[in-house]
Amino acid sequence: MEMEMEERNNISNGEDDREEQEDEKMEQFFALLRNFREARNKRKNELKQRDDEEEEMSKQMKKNKTSKLGDDERPSWVPRFEWEDFTAEIEFPRPLIVFPTPYKKKQEEDDGLDLNLTLSSATVKFS
Repeated sequence: MEMEMEERNNISNGEDDREEQEDEKMEQFFALLRNFREARNKRKNELKQRDDEEEEMSKQMKKNKTSKLGDDERPSWVPRFEWEDFTAEIEFPRPLIVFPTPYKKKQEEDDGLDLNLTLSSATVKFS
């Protein structure tokens, strides 16, 4: 009887050890999940903070840009056009070449290449 009790205790101790190991593994898994979430949230907050800082800097730069040119100040040069600027005839110092010289067909024949394409029994020539 005592042997049977010892065997049962050993079996139950083995099961208890397995359960403890599984519990430890589960705890490690959940700790890993918590760490991952914390790292993700930390990075998310860092990026949000950086975006907010950049937005604040751009607002500040725009504000500084507009404050540089106050209401009383004007830029040093303001472009002004007159009607004559658009109606005057433009003269070029030399004539412009608009189109290149046309391709000569004699060169095709002199090359000695046969550029005829045949489809079944019909002959088609592209030039």
